[in-house]
Amino acid sequence: MTPDSIPLPPVSVIMPARDDHGAIGAALDSVIAQEYDSAVEIIVADASETTATETLIRRNYPQVQLVRNPERLTPAGLNRALAVARHPVVARCDARSVLPPGYLSRAVGTLLQTGAVNVGGRQNAVGTTYFGRSAALAMSCWLGTGGAVHRVGGPAGPADTVYLGVFRRDALEAAGGFASGLARSQDSELNWRLCEEGGTVWFDPELVVTYRPRPSLPALARQYFASGRWKRAVIRRHPRSLRARQALPPLMVVVLVAAVLVAAGAAPFVAGCCGGAGLRDGALTVFGAALVPPLLYMLVLVAGAVVLGLTRRAPEAVLLPVVLATMHLAWGAGFLIGVRGDGYSVAT
Repeated sequence: MTPDSIPLPPVSVIMPARDDHGAIGAALDSVIAQEYDSAVEIIVADASETTATETLIRRNYPQVQLVRNPERLTPAGLNRALAVARHPVVARCDARSVLPPGYLSRAVGTLLQTGAVNVGGRQNAVGTTYFGRSAALAMSCWLGTGGAVHRVGGPAGPADTVYLGVFRRDALEAAGGFASGLARSQDSELNWRLCEEGGTVWFDPELVVTYRPRPSLPALARQYFASGRWKRAVIRRHPRSLRARQALPPLMVVVLVAAVLVAAGAAPFVAGCCGGAGLRDGALTVFGAALVPPLLYMLVLVAGAVVLGLTRRAPEAVLLPVVLATMHLAWGAGFLIGVRGDGYSVAT
């Protein structure tokens, strides 16, 4: 926070939404409930295919400004909201997120104290169903995230990226705003550009924002597949932003696919369908070796689930091996497939 002699600047909260009428009320309530000693405006960029979100906002939140997002992509909506925002500090909030009390005061205070261009914290995934709690557990552990500080936490200080973010508007606009057309990974891509421009992205572990995971395994798989595809586009544009934790899932997909193909090729010889005894013995060795990577991977996932289930007293950890494998393999496959070209542009 800031010394009492320094007044807090007014804040524009920008929020993208797309058919989020079931969740956006909690997000808006959390913003409105902020006790902030200056003006706060809320701008929602609506990309919904139905009118339910707009109707809910106009009926229950007349103080919220609505702008259209015909591109129906998150960064395009954020840029449209930014274009009509009036204040020098811009806070991003998602329609599926819930800001804790005091979030804006602490984030803006840290922004002023540190001289950072963006301050953010940790995503606290909280599930409301058995599957959702399992997905939340996966998103908050090292096995699920590779140790990203905005997912598992860490000490306060400069970071590659943070969850959401409270920005100095002039730095945000100087960097070109959010990357238009980038369907996923827009936060990390923007933070990379902010750092490339000489700014500091600051992680504050006390800024913990609730996030609701996807409600089913297919929805989670689609989310992570898309995230992997668009991360590939970001890394094509910014190769130095690649981290080891991001290289592991596609590498695992390659290893597992290769193991399956080798095992399938050796199987007829092992079964004695073709070849003599010598070929069968060699094929058995190859078949056994091909099974080692998937068995080791499965063992790691099961062991991780047991440890997390016991240490966090979470019975939903029984689903963790399946949830973790879905996250890893969907993300890795998406990364390998990628998108055509860079897939996005940045304002200049």
